Amino acid sequence: MRDSMKNLPLGFEKGTDSTEARFKASSPQAGPGGGFRPGGRGGPGRGMGQAVEKAANVKKTLFRLLHYFKAAKKLLIPLFLSVVLVTLAALFAPNLQGDAIDHIDNHRWDDLIGCLIFLGIAYLVNIVFSLCQSLLAANLSQFIVKRMRHDLFKKIDNLSIKYLDTHSNGDIMSRMTNDIENVSNTISHSLGSLVSGVLTVVGTVAIMFYHCWQLTLITMFTVILTIVVTKYMSGVMRKVYRKRSKMLGMLNGHSEEMITGYRSIVAYCKEDDVIREFNETSDELTKVSITAEILGGSMGPIMNCISNISFVIVAAFGGFFAFHNLISIGTISKFIIYAKQFSRPINEIAQLYGTIQTAIAGAERVFALMDEPDEDNSGSVCMDRVKGEVEFKNVNFSYVPEKRVLHDFNLKVKPGQKIALVGATGSGKTTVVNLLMRFYPVDSGEILVDGVNIWDIKRDELRKNIAIVLQDTVLFSDTIENNIKYANPGAADEEMIYAAEMSNSAYFIDHLPDGYKTYLASAGAGLSQGQRQLLAIARAVLADPKILILDEATSSVDTRTEKNIQDAMVKLMKNRTSLIIAHRLSTIRDADRIVVMDHGRVVEIGNHEELLSLKGRYFELYNTQFSGNKT
Repeated sequence: MRDSMKNLPLGFEKGTDSTEARFKASSPQAGPGGGFRPGGRGGPGRGMGQAVEKAANVKKTLFRLLHYFKAAKKLLIPLFLSVVLVTLAALFAPNLQGDAIDHIDNHRWDDLIGCLIFLGIAYLVNIVFSLCQSLLAANLSQFIVKRMRHDLFKKIDNLSIKYLDTHSNGDIMSRMTNDIENVSNTISHSLGSLVSGVLTVVGTVAIMFYHCWQLTLITMFTVILTIVVTKYMSGVMRKVYRKRSKMLGMLNGHSEEMITGYRSIVAYCKEDDVIREFNETSDELTKVSITAEILGGSMGPIMNCISNISFVIVAAFGGFFAFHNLISIGTISKFIIYAKQFSRPINEIAQLYGTIQTAIAGAERVFALMDEPDEDNSGSVCMDRVKGEVEFKNVNFSYVPEKRVLHDFNLKVKPGQKIALVGATGSGKTTVVNLLMRFYPVDSGEILVDGVNIWDIKRDELRKNIAIVLQDTVLFSDTIENNIKYANPGAADEEMIYAAEMSNSAYFIDHLPDGYKTYLASAGAGLSQGQRQLLAIARAVLADPKILILDEATSSVDTRTEKNIQDAMVKLMKNRTSLIIAHRLSTIRDADRIVVMDHGRVVEIGNHEELLSLKGRYFELYNTQFSGNKT
């Protein structure tokens, strides 16, 4: 799709839509070596001060997430029951402890034994159902994530070429991996904690008020102090963590640039400059990181200090109330435990805020991609026997409104003809192919195959009769056999071998250790560019198309390999309608007609000799390549 990308405005091909821009700007993950996840739980108070990524429409996103939860009722209901039982056990245990102390103080030994038995049962229930909660939460997260990934991959598989051309692959992959992983982590680690935290706060307050409302109100003072300090510290920490994420991203970017461009750095003797720039960024990052670690590490001691103040207040006022026989000693014990139990879930919920917000924002990006329109699959005409006649009638097209790429393009190709499209980069050659393959709809005009508009033909029927060999060959991490049969999985081995012989690739395949069973790791990285191109041609031979497209298939290989590929292409084009896009004019001298394009317009048409005699645009291109003339 190179021509399609070249005709887009600067920056449009980068996928700079608002969603991706928001993701890049707010994501605190800075890459290997120390990315910070929002809401991370690496220590006391961590995650509370970091940049929180928020969804644009929280209610709509949560509503859509509920559909996935509804499908997991068999896991969700037991999980909720486990959370309730764990919370109830945690709420009743301090009460039983206080009763046990009162029994000891009043020498009621028989009641003490029964109280201790119930206390043991409470702790056992807490342990058993905490384990159940963890297992159920893990299964629930994987169940939901599996369904989300399935739906998302299905959507990606049906996206239009236009969307894929105008959005970065990294952004799409990030939605499939990072965003869904954030949802998974939130469900498995945060959902149970959030529900348990809310129930614990409500239950603790109710029990404390039941025992002594005066002491409860006094205890609330420390809770308010905790909230105020947490909010203030979070604001300070957020600024520092944002700066650290920014500096870490700059350092990683600088390192990647240095490694990628190392040859140029050495060639221009810029090693000292690169090291100096790296050290400056690294020193700044070190200062910010120390500040961030001090702030993050201080949150725990500050919270503990406030918690200890709460213990002192409870002990002092509780002792005063006990002295005046308003409460028992056991009640003081209960309040000390409940005071700590009350502040813990509040801190946890504050820490979970960033994680949950980021997960919702990630889910929103996933759903945004799911809501993209599928590729147009309209058309009802079946074409079992295609002759191969292709006609472009007054076609106008633009990738971006008001920036037209093709202007009133007309071309008629008879069955079996070999047509070459030539012209400067950006002249619209590949755009013609994109439109014929139905990758993009035309703005006006029509494209006909055997006299039928391609948008009236079933999409799969159309593409089944067209094979395309691109400059950038796509092979898969699989055997050579399966790569060739990709175009026709049901083909017999004899047909596959014939296709390899026709494409001049059988020779090098036979010299490989396992022949056709050789596994191509990393999508054929062990093969040369020419060998990969020959395999692509073999795949096209096996597809047996009526219409063949060759998009600069020899532009990246040496002269000797080019000869082998040209020989294979000659065999492949025999008795087929062929459209050839080429920069090397030597590959299209024998074309039936050569179409010279310039800025989306056809400026010349003829065979090689006719166009040279005109001494026009083709003559200039030909002399530039073979006579050494300057452009």
